[in-house]
Amino acid sequence: MGWFKKSKKNAVQSDAKPELWSVCPACKAHIYKEEWEANIKVCPECAFNDKLSYKERLQLLIDEGSFKELNKEIKPTDHLKFVDAKGPYSEKANAAITKTGMNESIITGTGNINNIPVVIAVMDFRFLGGSLGSGTGDKILRAAEYALKHKRPYIIVSASGGARMHEGIVSLMQMAKTCAGIAKLNKAKIPYISILTHPTTGGVSASFAMVGDINIAEPGTMIGFAGRRVIEETIKQKLPDDFQTAEYLLKHGFIDKIVKRNEMKNFLSNVLQYTTAK
Repeated sequence: MGWFKKSKKNAVQSDAKPELWSVCPACKAHIYKEEWEANIKVCPECAFNDKLSYKERLQLLIDEGSFKELNKEIKPTDHLKFVDAKGPYSEKANAAITKTGMNESIITGTGNINNIPVVIAVMDFRFLGGSLGSGTGDKILRAAEYALKHKRPYIIVSASGGARMHEGIVSLMQMAKTCAGIAKLNKAKIPYISILTHPTTGGVSASFAMVGDINIAEPGTMIGFAGRRVIEETIKQKLPDDFQTAEYLLKHGFIDKIVKRNEMKNFLSNVLQYTTAK
């Protein structure tokens, strides 16, 4: 009997070993973790662009040491004292704060892209699905006002399942609120660049994510409002296989460019040089 038992000591040592493999969420291919990280979480087999945390995104786009966070203190507000079958919204929000190290589903701040000063906002899907809550909308608006005051280009990187249902109509109000802030930039001729990453859906895709002076997406990004099944049942038609992908939207004129992840920073730099030239 003892031959088939592992000692507790060996079990602890085994558990402590670092994982060697990452699994692509799309094609389920196993990739060496070092290769996965070196390739910025882009699958070498199917080219799927996996989600990035806000830290990984900032590291990818912003010059090292130049990022300074704005309005860090803003947190979710439980206006409705919302509770569902899985528990109170306030508990979920606190768990997301602990898990991600963020106070809301978006980080806003200033930084440089190849020495060009910008204001940037980065959504993180790990925080309640990157949902658009009142705190999220407030941070987006305040960052837009900062960009307006300091005449800096504004960039938002979206990754979201849509409006935050826990806040009801208050979350939906953020759609108009964020677009109003961005409209002020448009009136002042300050560039606003929207970057859509996987996924960008619901109230986010129906508001600030699609009103950029230039709308950019990563390859294969899912972009849409309602889900495929809901649309098919409504219109009684079968949708194309590539429906709601970045490639489909580019073909039909909804976005301006698809840019590979490792080329995004230089692409933004070139756009900014052109749009900010005097």
